[in-house]
Amino acid sequence: MPKIDVTKLAVKTGSSYPALYSKEMEGRSQIALGDAGGLSQFGVNIVTLSPGAKSSLRHWHEEQDEFAMITEGRLTLIDDTGKTVMEVGDSAAFPAGDANGHHFVNETSEIARFLVVGTRTETETGYYSDIDMMVRFDGETFNFTRNDGSPVE
Repeated sequence: MPKIDVTKLAVKTGSSYPALYSKEMEGRSQIALGDAGGLSQFGVNIVTLSPGAKSSLRHWHEEQDEFAMITEGRLTLIDDTGKTVMEVGDSAAFPAGDANGHHFVNETSEIARFLVVGTRTETETGYYSDIDMMVRFDGETFNFTRNDGSPVE
């Protein structure tokens, strides 16, 4: 496989979250390195967070592992244990099924980036720790609902 030229890859902004929550992802972008390299068993992305931005809503996965390593700047990991400052080279792992909701927030005045690697499974269910919402992935689409299965409005 030849070198992946990051400068030629699309930068994705925005969110797949319902409209009620998608605005919270302003200042977040990502580049899908794994897709560019033809990987199918796990995803690899570089996520960029502008000052004040967050990586996602605080969440955890039933079936998918996640691994993150800070590559530029400083981010704050927020999980069930509180806040942890993360600097270049620091990493964190989130095993599948561990109900420790997590996300990263850029609490600095500089851009920060991290590499995230995650399992790809045919289906998945994720939960959002701070709000009444879950997501089911059926292999093609994400279906966001309240935890009881009712629609998110």
